[in-house]
Amino acid sequence: MISILLLYSCSEDRDDNLTLQTDAKTTFSFTHYWDDTQITSSDFNTIQYTNANGETLSIETLRYLISDVTFTKENGEKIVIEGYNLVNLKTDTNLTYSPLDNIPLGTYTNVSFTFGFDAEDNIDGAYLDLNSESWAVPNTPMLGSVGGYHYMQLEGKFTNSTTPETGYAYHVIRAADGNTNPPTIEETFIEVDLGPITIERDINFEIKMNIAEWFKNTFQWDLTVWNTMLMPNFQAQLKMNQNGQNVFSLGAVTQ
Repeated sequence: MISILLLYSCSEDRDDNLTLQTDAKTTFSFTHYWDDTQITSSDFNTIQYTNANGETLSIETLRYLISDVTFTKENGEKIVIEGYNLVNLKTDTNLTYSPLDNIPLGTYTNVSFTFGFDAEDNIDGAYLDLNSESWAVPNTPMLGSVGGYHYMQLEGKFTNSTTPETGYAYHVIRAADGNTNPPTIEETFIEVDLGPITIERDINFEIKMNIAEWFKNTFQWDLTVWNTMLMPNFQAQLKMNQNGQNVFSLGAVTQ
């Protein structure tokens, strides 16, 4: 009798401690490519990549910001994870991003994130950690007097058969034309859709950036013309936005 009672009691304890997982931790891992060739920080500072315009270039800096990871349910409801992640490939910093909020298990019609900040979040001087990283855009009339933050800094050197080794600074920000009155402002953040997913447990998404796309699709970038002073160049920022539409893709998903 005592043995039966003890067995029953132990069984009850095990049942009490048995909990079903109802939500999942999500992690985003960022990898970088030049078309099919993977790039790491060890590949920096060597002129070795050829863009669609025929210039050969190096990468010396690559930093970019993603924000507002969003999961869309089958009924159209969106779960938006407020927050951002500043990826720095040069220093191998923030190559993985695990939002604090877990996501309910289930099927989602789309997972997405914002490249840069949307208009609501791109508030001049609002983020002390980004300010300390020199990530803010100067609040000057030349840049439309709107301030805000960078979306990406891609820097290095380039050359071709007629051009000596020259530096480039491919900096992506909100497009602003300070030469008009009032300044012409156009939002150039990009909503990146990764597609549908069923989440059954903790999950890792590989986010692949094809750096070559910044220079070729849909606008063939000529570094001999547009290499520096691109932040106040309204047309250059619009072209960057066009080329950025196909830069990111979903790689391996593990759970």
